[in-house]
Amino acid sequence: MLQNNCILNKCCSFEFLSLFVSLKLLYHLETNSLMMCVLQEICDNPEFIVGGASRTDICQGDLGDCWLLAAIASLTLNDKLLYRVVPHEQSFSEGYAGIFHFQFWHYGDWVDVVVDDRIPTINNQLVFTKSAERNEFWSALLEKAYAKLHGSYEALKGGNTAEGMEDFTGGVTEFYEMKEAPKELYKIMKKALERGSLMGCSIDSLVPARFATRTTTGLVTGHAYSVTAVEESQHKESKVRLVRVRNPWGQVEWNGPWSDNSKEWENLSKGEKEKLQHQNAEDGEFWMSFEDFKKNYTKIEICNMTPDALEDDKLHKWTVSVNEGHWVRGCSAGGCRNYPETFWTNPQYRLRLLEEDDDPEDDEEACTFVVALMQKNRRRERKLGANLFTIGFSIYEMHGNKQHMQKEFFMSSTFKARSRAYINLREVTQRFRLSPGEYVIVPSTYEPHQEGEFILRFSRMYFSNPMSDQPAPASTGEESEEDQQFLSIFQHIAGDQMEISANDLKDVLNKVVSKYKDIHTDGFSRESCRSMIALMDMDGKGRLNLQEFRHLWNKVKQWQGIFKCYDFDHTGTISSYEMRNAINDAGFRLNNQLYDIITMRYANENMHIDFDSFVSCLVRLEGMFRAFQAFDQGGDGTIRLNVLEVS
Repeated sequence: MLQNNCILNKCCSFEFLSLFVSLKLLYHLETNSLMMCVLQEICDNPEFIVGGASRTDICQGDLGDCWLLAAIASLTLNDKLLYRVVPHEQSFSEGYAGIFHFQFWHYGDWVDVVVDDRIPTINNQLVFTKSAERNEFWSALLEKAYAKLHGSYEALKGGNTAEGMEDFTGGVTEFYEMKEAPKELYKIMKKALERGSLMGCSIDSLVPARFATRTTTGLVTGHAYSVTAVEESQHKESKVRLVRVRNPWGQVEWNGPWSDNSKEWENLSKGEKEKLQHQNAEDGEFWMSFEDFKKNYTKIEICNMTPDALEDDKLHKWTVSVNEGHWVRGCSAGGCRNYPETFWTNPQYRLRLLEEDDDPEDDEEACTFVVALMQKNRRRERKLGANLFTIGFSIYEMHGNKQHMQKEFFMSSTFKARSRAYINLREVTQRFRLSPGEYVIVPSTYEPHQEGEFILRFSRMYFSNPMSDQPAPASTGEESEEDQQFLSIFQHIAGDQMEISANDLKDVLNKVVSKYKDIHTDGFSRESCRSMIALMDMDGKGRLNLQEFRHLWNKVKQWQGIFKCYDFDHTGTISSYEMRNAINDAGFRLNNQLYDIITMRYANENMHIDFDSFVSCLVRLEGMFRAFQAFDQGGDGTIRLNVLEVS
């Protein structure tokens, strides 16, 4: 639609202003030569794609985003995947309006990103990603669109190939450390490529380094590569297992056995060479034996496809459920198991494993699944100082309980499985095999009080909503006998009318509560006292009579007892992390979102809640549940309101 508007209005080519107005926003290069050039200024006949998109169209420039380019190179191996991300009907001729669009998977949703035809250059040469064909620009424009998605080019510096592969497919990535890789790794890699998975690999640097380092073998440490093929070939009288790898630089290749000019190729038949598409060219792509691959590379990343990644939904594609959540400081940011006082407050998700694996060669009754915990928007917010959190998750077996599991459960239970480690990556992923049953997954940051959003994905089986997601009605409880001293105070303030106003109630409550040295309070405000009167005022006078006041006071005394139970450090306040339990004890069952809202509304800067805030919160909840029950005439837990009833 945007492209059509540009053409119909006969305007000049679309200019992208929101991200690339300032060159300083693009990338902090120490040069004054950086310019944004329209592609027609770079060459006379620019083309979007020349002769089909391929992995040789991706050559890295001055930006440290080899991880992204390795993912793009892998993407070109599957046309259906590629043309979902890079719609191929675009061109510089028919319908050209200076606008290009690309699609990315972004935390559970497919989003369309639009860019103009201006690319950063120095001396009329592309600064970042370029193609081997001087007049081909799909890869450069794709990189620009991805930079827009994350806020700037600079935001793309450093990362894992898994990030790009998942953002191009919506898939789930599994990581394998070579020193801990399963014996069947070659078989896993071969099957993965056959089913359309994307694959990358890398070599960790032994020491922290600002730049990638080339080794004597021609491989580069601290650098990301694409795995583009896995084949077996007849060599002399035996078969050899080979892996084809590509350096996104478009040059600098492996120089050991099975490299472009190695003697091993001399003993291969012409047919075998054609099958392997062997070329003696400095294009960054090379073959090596699987044994050398394992010996030289540190880790491999395999991105498995989801059903929506391809048009054909075959049995070997993955079924993935996406569940969004967030850690809120003071409420649901409880940290890892090392912090037992708050760990239980983390978001919890119920996992039901219903059917065991359908594997005739496996007699064990177990279910295979993959859990992936991804933190959101940290790359985009990096310029604001938002580094990646150290994250992980634990899995516990449970039996029938559909509520949020409490501290006692985790203190007495041992996890059935957990992420391999807590690590500061965008995503932590791991494959598990557990017996059929019901489990609870607890995602968390390593340290408590760290606030952020995440998505939790898992493959294959049914995944429910976050636990305790529906509010349950509160019990009314029985009234206790009136306090004689308090009655005396009421009679003194109420006078002959035996009714008190909001100001009177404020004086009564503050006078009585001030006598309790073990309860910290700033005093009840006039507004909170008005809320109490609105809750208890049955005759609509805006004042409380003795019976209404007695009911309120019994409520306050009940809540006072609950408050003291959770004042573990005897400071006269309760931790916001304990607010969930305190509210439960008061008879309310809320969903996670409401607990988060309550924490943000009533906790102070130290994540503590004083007594008057605690009572004010419960008064609001009491009123909400009472109003709901009044409208729920059918008693089925649902209501329907018109505009007047809502207001």
